[in-house]
Amino acid sequence: MESLYLLIPLSILIAFVIGFVFWWTIRSGQLDDLEGPSWRILHDDDKPAENQADFSEEKQKFPD
Repeated sequence: MESLYLLIPLSILIAFVIGFVFWWTIRSGQLDDLEGPSWRILHDDDKPAENQADFSEEKQKFPD
């Protein structure tokens, strides 16, 4: 029974901390766009890199 005097206030404190952290993430915009970064990975650039030709020429000069 005596352990409840410690556990109940501790659980209430932990619940308030979790609630505050959740409120802070919503207010700071952490949860605004959950799908955007995953879609950005899938959209590939159609343009080839300009440095790709330069790299292949250097690779021919200095093979591994």
